[in-house]
Amino acid sequence: MTPATTRRWLFGDQLGPHWLTSARQPVLLVESHGVLRRRRFHRQKAHLVLSAMRHRAAELGERCDHVVADTYREVVSSYDALESPEATSRPAADFVNGLPNVETVPGAYTATSTADFLTWTGDRKRLLLEDFYRWQRRRHGVLMAGDEPVGGRWNLDHDNREPPPKGAVTLGLGQAYRPREDDIDAAVRDDLDRLARDGVAFRGVDGPRRFAVTRREALSALSAFVERRLPAFGPHEDAMLAADPTMAHSMLSVPLNLGLLHPLEVVAAAEDAYDRGDAPLASVEGFVRQVLGWREYVWGVYWWQGAGYTSGNALHATSPLPRWFDDLDADAVEARCLSDVLAGVRDTGWVHHIPRLMVLGNYALQRGWDPARLTDWFHESFVDGYAWVMAANVVGMSQHADGGLMATKPYASGGAYLDRMSDYCGGCRYDPKVRVGEHACPYTAGYWSFLDRVAPELSGNRRLAQPFAGLRRLKDREAVVEQERRRGDRAP
Repeated sequence: MTPATTRRWLFGDQLGPHWLTSARQPVLLVESHGVLRRRRFHRQKAHLVLSAMRHRAAELGERCDHVVADTYREVVSSYDALESPEATSRPAADFVNGLPNVETVPGAYTATSTADFLTWTGDRKRLLLEDFYRWQRRRHGVLMAGDEPVGGRWNLDHDNREPPPKGAVTLGLGQAYRPREDDIDAAVRDDLDRLARDGVAFRGVDGPRRFAVTRREALSALSAFVERRLPAFGPHEDAMLAADPTMAHSMLSVPLNLGLLHPLEVVAAAEDAYDRGDAPLASVEGFVRQVLGWREYVWGVYWWQGAGYTSGNALHATSPLPRWFDDLDADAVEARCLSDVLAGVRDTGWVHHIPRLMVLGNYALQRGWDPARLTDWFHESFVDGYAWVMAANVVGMSQHADGGLMATKPYASGGAYLDRMSDYCGGCRYDPKVRVGEHACPYTAGYWSFLDRVAPELSGNRRLAQPFAGLRRLKDREAVVEQERRRGDRAP
C-alpha cells in the first residue's frame, strides 16, 4: 500500500486536508443513516455532519467515493483494502479494528496522541489540568519566553473571571461569524425531513446553519474570531448575558471537532495576534488554555481511563432525566436562566461552556440525575458533542461521577453565583437569596439539598468544609430538603 493509491476511509469528523497524505489520495466517505436511527441527535447536528461530508465529497470530486447506506459495514466490505485514520471514539475504533480489510493509520485530530498523554501521566495519582497545560505549553513552545511563560505567569485565569459589565445587555461585539447556506444544505435539509417522516427521531428544531462545514469556512471563522472577538475574550469568558449567547467565544468547537482545523493552527493564530499587539495576553492565554489545555486534556482522559469511565457514579446519582429536560422543553420552565439556556440548545444546539456547566450541569448534579444518561444527552444535543468530548466534561467535570479524578470538588453552586455572573436573576420569579417557599430559587435550594444528599460521600472533602459547616447551621435544612423532594422532576 502507498499513500497515493490506497483509498482512505474518513469518518464525518475527519474532514480537513491534514487527514490525507497526498493530493492524489482516493477517499471513501460513508453516510450511515443507521447511526441517526440509533441515537436521538439534535436536528442541526445531523445537518452539520451531513453537510460537511457532502461539501468535502464535492471538493474531492472524482477522487471520492461518497456512499449513502444504512451501515458502514455493508459499504466497507465491498472494498479489497482501505486505510482509516485512528477513530475518535472507542466504539468506532473497536469496529474499525475488527474489519479485516482496513488498516489503521495515525490520526490528525489533536496535538496530543494517546502515547503522548500516557507519557505525561506516568505514575501520577491525580491528573491536574494545570500540570498538563504547562507541559503542553513547554513542548509546543506556545506563549513561552525561553523556559518561562510570556508575562511571567502561566495562568491568568484570575483576570478572566469578571462578571458581565454592569448594566450591559451585550458585549457589543456584533454577530459571530455566520456561513452562507447553499444547494448542498438545501438537499441535506430535504433528506433529513424525509428521514423524520420515516421515523428517525431528532431532538431540537431545524434552523439556519450557523457553523463552518468546509475548510474555507473554518479558516474564515478562525480569522473572524481572532480579529473581532479574541481581544475581548478573556475578562468575561465565564460571564453570561441573556441577549448575548455567544459573548466573545470563538464558535470554533464545531470545525475543530469536524477535523477541519487542527488545534495547533488555531493556537498559532491566537499567539500571532498577541505578538502583533492585536490581543491582550490575558485573552490569548485564556483561549490557549481552552484549546491546548482543556480540549487536549479531555481527549487524553477519555482514552486513558478506558471504557468503564462513562459508567462512573461516585455520588450514586440514579434519577432519570425528566421529560421536559430531555425534550428541550424550555417553555415548561419558569426559572429564567434554565429556560433561556434550554431554549438556546433547542434552537441552535449550542451554548457556551458556562451555561453548560453552571446552568445545565449544575441543575442535574443537584438533583442526582443519572450521569451516564446525562452524558448521552449532551453528546446528542450539542452540535459539537462527541463521545470523547462529553465523557470527561460531564462524568468528571460536571457531575463529579469519577470520584474526583478531574476536579477536587463538585461544580455545584447556588443562585448567588448565577446572580453575580449573569443578568438572568433580574426579572426572574425566583429570588437567588431565598431557599424555601414560592420564590425560592431552585439553584439555591438545590445546592443545600445536594449537600445534604452527598454528605456521606463528600463530608471529608477539605474544599467543602465551609459549605458543610453552613449546612449544619442551616435552621431550615429539613424544610429545604423536603421542598426539593416534593419538587421531584417537575420543571422549576
